[in-house]
Amino acid sequence: MGQSTKAENRVTDKLSDVAIRKAKPKEKPYKLSDGKGLRLIVNPNGTKWWRFYYQFGGKEKTLSFGTYPEVTLSEAREKRNVTRKMVANGVDPGVERKEQKVEATNTFEHVARCWVEKAKVVWTPNYAEHVVRRLELNIFPALGELPINHITAQQLLSALKIIESRGAVETAHRMLTLCGQIFRHAIASGFCESNPAANLKGALGPVVKRHYPAITKPNELGELLRAIDGYQGTFVVKCALRIAPLVFVRPGELRKAEWSEIDFEAALWTIPASKMKMRREHLVPLSRQSLAILKELYPFTGTGKYIFPNPRTADRPLSDNAILAALRRMGFDKEIVTGHGFRASARTILDEVLGFRPDYIEHQLAHGVRDPNGRAYNRTAHLVQRTTMMQKWADYLDALKYGAKVFPFPKTGTADE
Repeated sequence: MGQSTKAENRVTDKLSDVAIRKAKPKEKPYKLSDGKGLRLIVNPNGTKWWRFYYQFGGKEKTLSFGTYPEVTLSEAREKRNVTRKMVANGVDPGVERKEQKVEATNTFEHVARCWVEKAKVVWTPNYAEHVVRRLELNIFPALGELPINHITAQQLLSALKIIESRGAVETAHRMLTLCGQIFRHAIASGFCESNPAANLKGALGPVVKRHYPAITKPNELGELLRAIDGYQGTFVVKCALRIAPLVFVRPGELRKAEWSEIDFEAALWTIPASKMKMRREHLVPLSRQSLAILKELYPFTGTGKYIFPNPRTADRPLSDNAILAALRRMGFDKEIVTGHGFRASARTILDEVLGFRPDYIEHQLAHGVRDPNGRAYNRTAHLVQRTTMMQKWADYLDALKYGAKVFPFPKTGTADE
């Protein structure tokens, strides 16, 4: 049985727009009644608020409908009529409104953005922006407005299948991982009680592992190095191209390199954790060849922040497409080599041709290598051996470039010590 309003049988629609506009403020708030619970409160400061008075569970309650004229007289009456029906059907409109407000702040998009804000303290700004953009493109259109505690595994799978149907299978898997992290955050924060992503293992098609195109044959790598030496573009881009295979860091780490990170005396480049994918400071020993390139470039960009500044503004680094575009102009298409491919070239040749220990190589690639006890190695692990490796790698590249006959180092001995 439903509840009742306080003014169940009173005359309604007693107010008019003219009467409301003429209502002047007084020293104290006063009420103008429209009937059946709807009243307009006129405050001393001139604001006029709609209030609906009703009884529920033996208690008199009120509900705000907003201010006049933002909420017109006819709109206020419509709200009153809808709300009276709720009361008659045993629904407390005040409680219902509170639940709606909670659900509005518990949408998947709201919770996801809260999770990103929390995670940003350990992410780079670019990565945080990348995550948000991916969610905006792939997940928010389907699930963003839904209360996170109402989302089922089937609804999440449907959103992921849309991504998969575009041929973006790897993206679908990445979004499943992201959604799983968001749901775990939501559970810890009290927004929901279960993680539907956990039930979707194996529900998506397999990812075909793709590797960055890279040159791993020594004679072909020599051709690329000679082409770089003959590059006719800007001097800054040419220097970036020349040093990229020597240090084989990730493209973003190279183009954002700063002069303050270079220690010429120690022949060391220290990349701060904030720029690294693994969020750990990384040390790059600089060979004589790398130092020579930096010293050659210093008179041109050394007064600024970035080693490889953007040609339009020195306050920004080279664009992420600069090295890739330069490789294309030299005739190396995307099926042959990318800026990221220098890492694969170094990894393969250092191991299979030069015979260096895989853990030295993995450390220098800034991969997540762990010690026998399962702990992450510190930044200086095997630094002496890595310094030797980086110099021999640079000498080997010089030999390739100038056409000298090169031989692999033995699997034991200097390369393995």
